[in-house]
Amino acid sequence: MSDETGTETGIEAGSGTAARGAGRRVRVVLVDDHRMFRTGVQAEIGRTDVTGVEVVGEAADVDQAVTVITATRPEVVLLDVHLPGGGGVEVLRRCASLMAAPEDPVRFLALSVSDAAEDVIGVIRGGARGYVTKTITGTDLVDSIFRVQEGDAVFSPRLAGFVLDAFASTDAPPVDEDLDRLTQREREVLRLIARGYAYKEIAKQLFISVKTVESHVSAVLRKLQLSNRHELTRWATARRLV
Repeated sequence: MSDETGTETGIEAGSGTAARGAGRRVRVVLVDDHRMFRTGVQAEIGRTDVTGVEVVGEAADVDQAVTVITATRPEVVLLDVHLPGGGGVEVLRRCASLMAAPEDPVRFLALSVSDAAEDVIGVIRGGARGYVTKTITGTDLVDSIFRVQEGDAVFSPRLAGFVLDAFASTDAPPVDEDLDRLTQREREVLRLIARGYAYKEIAKQLFISVKTVESHVSAVLRKLQLSNRHELTRWATARRLV
């Protein structure tokens, strides 16, 4: 599997992760609305004899995720943040009793292309044990899965700071009514536009078509009453969303 930067990732049979997998097992469910991504993750980490990871189910939306997780009772769920049907936070809400089970609780590790503070904080408040981005290598992902299984909190570099800042503050974050008008996907597109990404680059990052990117940009401009991407970039920068 390649990471988001195009760098090849892999798990060698002689690696520390392989050694860990030789003596341990963890049952995992993959939740992501992009089938090709799920297939790539499955190929990367699902070689149980090498990694110790057994993929016992997959889901592409919130309803499927809740059904599969309830039926299989995995030890760890790899959860995308943006899903049809309400997103990863909704999956966490509906699986709260499984997370709180006194014996064999289901633990969640968010795996997302988004590195936005509000996404990270949202799923951690919802009960996830960690958050890693899709630039992670296969070896590090397997290691993160085992750590979450053991009850550790796991974050990609710099994301832990978002959580520390959020939970150290006693003040509720201010409500931004303009930002609240946008869907999670529209916020994601907005952030990438503000960072200077071209439509084709955004499509590749988010696993969507260029036409879909254009539709999201049009919706964002309309909702925020802006005229072009330059105004949009200034708007996002002023709110420190970049």
